[in-house]
Amino acid sequence: MNKLRLTIFDKYIFKQVLGATFVCLFLFIIVWIAPETLVRTIKRILIEHMPVLQGIKLLLYEIPKVLAKAIPVGILLGSLFTFDTLSKNSELSIFRGVGLSFNRIMAPVMILGVILAYCCYVVNDKFIPYASAKVGESGGFDVHFVYVIKDSDERPKQALIVSNFSVQTIRNIILLNFSPNRYADAQMFSSIIFAPYALKKPDKWLLKDSKEYLINKNGIYTQIKQVGDYPVLNEKLSDEVFSLMKNATRKDRSYTNKELGQYVKLLKKQEYTDEHNFMLTKYYQRFLHPLTCVIFAAIGCLLGFSPPRSQRLVGFTIAVGMIFAYYITLPFFDLLAQKGVLPPFIAAAFPIITFIAAIFIIKKARDL
Repeated sequence: MNKLRLTIFDKYIFKQVLGATFVCLFLFIIVWIAPETLVRTIKRILIEHMPVLQGIKLLLYEIPKVLAKAIPVGILLGSLFTFDTLSKNSELSIFRGVGLSFNRIMAPVMILGVILAYCCYVVNDKFIPYASAKVGESGGFDVHFVYVIKDSDERPKQALIVSNFSVQTIRNIILLNFSPNRYADAQMFSSIIFAPYALKKPDKWLLKDSKEYLINKNGIYTQIKQVGDYPVLNEKLSDEVFSLMKNATRKDRSYTNKELGQYVKLLKKQEYTDEHNFMLTKYYQRFLHPLTCVIFAAIGCLLGFSPPRSQRLVGFTIAVGMIFAYYITLPFFDLLAQKGVLPPFIAAAFPIITFIAAIFIIKKARDL
């Protein structure tokens, strides 16, 4: 029980690492936002006459997106800087001299890592989707969406093409009706229906003011008919296709965890294999990425522990290399999962597993 008791050493180390982490977070956010986002916003204010208040809001909405990346970086560099300073001042030697093991010295830093991991999870789940919605990353308008309706034999029956949409109104719809006859490797159209807009009903889509272009077996249209209201899709398919269309232009960061989970299930049901694998990987990352806060906290402590006369540049170089390797390889593993080379969970967990292995390697190399 005494080992679990909060001591003055714990409070001291916790405060030191917390302060260093906040400084690193602040600097990371400034460096990330300043080069591109800040310059782009200033140009819009000066050239496009955007209101200054709106420009400030846009900058604030960028912060959550950066914060999700900055928190793991902050705890890594903050713990590294603190333990490096403690080592150089021989304070770690004093702590160990009074009977504290290195694992016990790391305990408050690991607690801070758990707290920041929860913060990182909340930022990804709540703040980033909210900020994305405010800057217009929630889909809609100018989306070229295609959905193929198949018969019981998995042959194309109809192809629905939508140019843009907003809320409940779908605009510029083309419906291709396939002919049941096949010629060689091609399948011809029996007619093409165009509608300037459509309404989404609870049980169908209703194409309004539509025209039908009838096509003969030679691929030449023979007649144009005014068909008025033309129903397409039915029951649950109506909602599912609308949801697919609505999410066609959304970025994965604009989803809450619940929304992303529902979208993954829908993609699996509709057999969008590549998109399903990609989004499922992103879904797993929502839960695995916060763990890097705990892992990086441990790595920072280990890299910061060094003899008083050793060079601190080595630890910081390794830390920066790890940060760079982690964020630069994420898209690579996303691609491997999307193409089916790796299962989505393995693709999402591989960097985490690698860093856990690095903890044991560094600990053994430092003889701790």
